[in-house]
Amino acid sequence: MSNNNIQIFDTTLRDGEQVPGCKLNTEQKLVIAEQLDELGVDIIEAGFPVSSPGDFKSVEEISKIVKNATVCGLTRSVQNDIKVAAEALKYAARPRIHTGIGTSNSHIVHKFKTTQEDILERAFAAVKYAKSFVEDVEFYAEDAGRTDNEYLARVCEVAIKAGATVLNIPDTTGYCLPSEYGAKIKYLKENVKGIEKAILSCHCHNDLGLATANSIEGVINGARQIECTINGIGERAGNTALEEVVMVLKQHPYLNLDTNINTSMLYGMSQLVSDSMGIYTQPNKAIVGSNAFAHSSGIHQDGVIKNRETYEIIDPKDVGVTESAIVLTARSGRAALAYRAKNVGYELTKLQLDEVYADFLNFADKKKEINDSDIHQIIEGSKVYQQIISA
Repeated sequence: MSNNNIQIFDTTLRDGEQVPGCKLNTEQKLVIAEQLDELGVDIIEAGFPVSSPGDFKSVEEISKIVKNATVCGLTRSVQNDIKVAAEALKYAARPRIHTGIGTSNSHIVHKFKTTQEDILERAFAAVKYAKSFVEDVEFYAEDAGRTDNEYLARVCEVAIKAGATVLNIPDTTGYCLPSEYGAKIKYLKENVKGIEKAILSCHCHNDLGLATANSIEGVINGARQIECTINGIGERAGNTALEEVVMVLKQHPYLNLDTNINTSMLYGMSQLVSDSMGIYTQPNKAIVGSNAFAHSSGIHQDGVIKNRETYEIIDPKDVGVTESAIVLTARSGRAALAYRAKNVGYELTKLQLDEVYADFLNFADKKKEINDSDIHQIIEGSKVYQQIISA
C-alpha cells in the first residue's frame, strides 16, 4: 500500500446497522456488501458474529461473496467472541478480526471496574488469541478520544507486541475537537514503539458534528485508515460519512492523500442504503443529499448557468448525480426562468422574458416550487404566448 493511500474501512453493516429500527436481513446485507466491494472499499466490517445467529450467518455469507475487500468481524476482548468470529470468517479470502477493549478512565473504572494494568493484559491476550486464527488483526481502544495519550500509547505498544496489524483510535463519544484528535494521532505516531508495524485508524462519531473533520485531521497527522459508513449512519448522531471523507480527499489534491473509491457510485450507494434501512437522508446532506447540487437563489442560479464552478466545487457526475438542479421558487431570477423554459421548449426574448417573469413571480408567491407543468401554465397564460409559439 502506498503511504499516501488511505484505506476505507466501511462499517455500514455493523456500526451503521446499530441504528434503532434499521435491522437488515442477510439477503439485504449481501446486496449492500457486493456493492461496497464494487465501490472499492478496502475493508468491509460485516458484523458482530457472536451477537446473534443471524449476524453470524451474515458474516459467513458475506465472506463467501466478497471478491476484493478484506472482510472483518467485530469482537470484544473475550475468547469465545474471537473464536466465533474466526469461524464466521473461515470462507473469507482476506479475513480480519477486530477486537479490543475500553481504555479511558471512565471505561476502566465504571464499565470494567478494574485497573489500567489489567486492561493492558486483556488487550495483549485478545490480540494474541485472534492472531492464532488470522494474520490480520485490528485492535480498538474504545473511547480513545478521552484516553490519556501516554496510557493510550502503552496500550498500542502492547497490541503491536501481540501482533496487531491495525490500531483503531476511536473517538467513541464524538468528544474531540479536530486539533485534539489530530494531535492524538501525531503523538501515537511519534511515541509508540513499533508503530511502523501497524496502521493507525480513525473511527470518529458525530455527536458534535465533527466526525468528518476529525477523520481528516487524523489522516493528515499519520493515520492511514478511516472507518466510516454510507450516509454517516450509526449510533446516536452517527459515524464519519464515507462519501464526505472520500470527496474531501479528492477535492484537496494538495493533501497528497487518495482512496480506491469509485466516486461515481456514491449517490447510488447512498440511495441503496437509505432504501434498504428505511432511513431518510436529510436533503442538505453533503455530497448525496437531494439538495447537494440544487440551486434556488437567483444569484446562485445565474452563476451556475453561466459556469457551474461558480457555486459548485464538485461536478455532480463525479458522485453519480446526473446534473445540477435549477429549482424555481419566488427567489429565482430571470436567468433561471429562461433556462428552465428553454428546457421545456420555449426560447424567450428579453422582452418576452420580462412579461412572463412578472406572471411567474405572482405564481411562485403562491407555491413553494415551480415544476415543468407550471411553466407551461404560466407561459400559456401570458399575454405574449402567441408571439412565443410562433417564434
